[in-house]
Amino acid sequence: MSHIEPLNRLLADATVFYQQLRNFHWMVNGPYFFALHEKFEELYRKWAEHGDAIAERILTIGGKPVRTLAAAVEKSGLEETDKELDATAMVDKVLGDMEHVERSLHKLLTLGEEAHDRGTVTLLDDIRAGLEKDAWMLRAFQGTGVPY
Repeated sequence: MSHIEPLNRLLADATVFYQQLRNFHWMVNGPYFFALHEKFEELYRKWAEHGDAIAERILTIGGKPVRTLAAAVEKSGLEETDKELDATAMVDKVLGDMEHVERSLHKLLTLGEEAHDRGTVTLLDDIRAGLEKDAWMLRAFQGTGVPY
């Protein structure tokens, strides 16, 4: 199917995003520690589930999912950071990653619809709805409240 490779790029993004969220969960400190420590954990758990669902969808439609961390990092459009960031910069980075993933989801939804692949479209719609809500909450935390 024509959308297996883009699904694999999304899986790679989900893998890198998951790890980045775990890193931020571990490393956040300062006055926003309690709120962001919990939020980052909520998000990384959600993205672990998304990654699993994306990989299973790839298998369901006859593809082979990205299987190694090195391959995920290579294929992902997200950049890892090993810099020590403050809480505000962490939220900025997460929102930037969410924006990238949202653009990928938009393109993939079009491909899934063109392929008449309702299973993929349904999965991606669900991920996108959650992503939009999570981004809104982080923007509200920042005090901006404005879309990407």
